[in-house]
Amino acid sequence: MAEFMTGTKQRSPGATRSGGAGGDAGAGPLDGQEAAALLERTRALVDPELRAAVESLPGSMRRVALYHFGWEHVDGSPAAGNAGKAIRPALVLAAAAALGGPGARVAAVRAAAAVELVHNFTLLHDDVMDRDTSRRHRPTAWTVFGDADAILAGDALQALALRLLAEDPHPASGAAAARLADCVVELCAGQHTDTAMELRAPDEVTLDEVLAMSEAKTGALLGCACALGALYAGACDEDVVALDGFGRQAGLAFQLIDDVIGIWGDPQRTGKPAGADLAVRKKSLPVVAALASGTPAAAELAALYGKPYVKGEAGDGGEIARTALAVERAGGRDWAQAEAADRMSLAMQELARAVPAPEDAGGLLALAEFVTRRTV
Repeated sequence: MAEFMTGTKQRSPGATRSGGAGGDAGAGPLDGQEAAALLERTRALVDPELRAAVESLPGSMRRVALYHFGWEHVDGSPAAGNAGKAIRPALVLAAAAALGGPGARVAAVRAAAAVELVHNFTLLHDDVMDRDTSRRHRPTAWTVFGDADAILAGDALQALALRLLAEDPHPASGAAAARLADCVVELCAGQHTDTAMELRAPDEVTLDEVLAMSEAKTGALLGCACALGALYAGACDEDVVALDGFGRQAGLAFQLIDDVIGIWGDPQRTGKPAGADLAVRKKSLPVVAALASGTPAAAELAALYGKPYVKGEAGDGGEIARTALAVERAGGRDWAQAEAADRMSLAMQELARAVPAPEDAGGLLALAEFVTRRTV
């Protein structure tokens, strides 16, 4: 695993910064329009490859996968589709274009689809392990089809991803398959660490541990997506490593903002209940930063988090609100937003190593701006 702390200025949980990531969604020169266009073009290019892969599955798993991607209703009738934002496949295509031009972008479509299949494999499994009941504004697959079917469908998506690369005649496909397989192992290790952390007392988990776990769970796949795009562009090893570093740091920024949204997000926008992460005592980055702040609010938060969580009980709404306020008063929210800005600064440094011309890096810059300018 990459040493994500190298060159990082560690910020104390109580420190703040004005204008950090996660601020006004309308801020910045790109205004989200370029990223939205990139994501729309990515869906147009990648969805046919995804659909073909999913349609090749045996009937039972195909039904679960089509439902999960939003292409079918529970009864099997066609649905309008809500397969997510396509950030990871967009990174593959943007990285390929940045280093190899439009032709490389087209050649990398299969690799982009493979990354999206792996991402959805992790979502299916995460929902089962976390017992999440809602995703993309509809019931999660396990709540509809059961644990076993959701897990097996996720396994099948991972296999499809590797098959796409194995059958791709592109000269970079072998290296891409090996890199994606290594990434899956890292993702699983990160998920295992996350699960183990949930069994530990709040004061036994350090901020460095959660940052390392977040790199493995989130940063690794975004880094791999960028690296695969570089491979398909025929980039040198140094540029592939730099693009991987860019994606990892952007991924950490993404996770930091995602954790903020997990506490303070609007259910109408997130598709999940308000404060769901707090209800299950999730040791997210803002929470652990708040617990480490040494403030009176940190002690209050520790007492609230020390209460046992009973699976299936969402908890009292008033208590969730008190917990969220304690995290905020202890500096967890400000720290997470400022740390996300620092991570994006490091991501930009990595990107400049491989793509020094800003005009060539436009797609990657737009996507990085998009993922860290989300609001609650």
